[in-house]
Amino acid sequence: VQLQASGGGSVQTGGSLRLSCRQSRGTLSPYAVAWFRQGAAQDQEFVAAINWNGDTTYYADSVKGRFTISRDTAKNIIYLQMNALKPEDTAVYYCAADSRLTTVVAEYDYWGQGTQVTVSS
Repeated sequence: VQLQASGGGSVQTGGSLRLSCRQSRGTLSPYAVAWFRQGAAQDQEFVAAINWNGDTTYYADSVKGRFTISRDTAKNIIYLQMNALKPEDTAVYYCAADSRLTTVVAEYDYWGQGTQVTVSS
């Protein structure tokens, strides 16, 4: 499983971005996929996760109501729509996949490279 995250950028407070996570070979369909983030001098933090068929999602309290995770099975893409962005959302965002849906970073076996999100005040 080779994941590729994209869609990061720089926005002002209150702005929106949509991150995408793709698998370069094969399909993401059997996997649960999560987004984690890591700010400067911080540990990786769980953001959101979605199960294999999209009917179960988890969110960190800090992003509930602002971020939405979804999957487009036909396009083999997982999205993270981020609205009402705040400076504290600034981080490198990573997508990860595993056979089980979990919020625990150590339980994900497959990782993509990060994409930087910067929110200015």
